[in-house]
Amino acid sequence: MNIYINNKLHEIPAQAKISDALASINISSVKGIAIAINNNVIPKADWEVHPLNADDKITLIQATQGG
Repeated sequence: MNIYINNKLHEIPAQAKISDALASINISSVKGIAIAINNNVIPKADWEVHPLNADDKITLIQATQGG
């Protein structure tokens, strides 16, 4: 199925979870990451179980240091 991560098209298996989508784009460390699906923030505790649907729009935000 197709989903969008930060406006880029990605193909993932049907019945994939958020954690599967992160793995598909080679993100192994989730420290400092926030995720919204279709503009709804998803708690990190739910990433392993939250199902994705075709054409979901995932916004991935990663905190960076600086000043």
